[in-house]
Amino acid sequence: MQDVAGPSAGPADLDNPTPPPAHVHAPTDTAPVRRSLPPVSISTGAVAAVITGGVVLTALLAAVVVSAISVAIAAVVLRSLLREHHRR
Repeated sequence: MQDVAGPSAGPADLDNPTPPPAHVHAPTDTAPVRRSLPPVSISTGAVAAVITGGVVLTALLAAVVVSAISVAIAAVVLRSLLREHHRR
């Protein structure tokens, strides 16, 4: 009677019946290489300039909106007055 592993099986093959892997994986580097960024220092003057610029631009935008609304109201009033003038 023959063994299940075959006639050429040695004692090591009987203990581990699975075949060895065809290729061996190379170990991978688990930690990625991190590049350090150069230190950046932001002065308080730069922060104040950015905040001031933002406030000024917001105020200008609000002024443009108010002006546009005023022009629209004036156009509606003038059209109404002209329409009334042409009816008489």
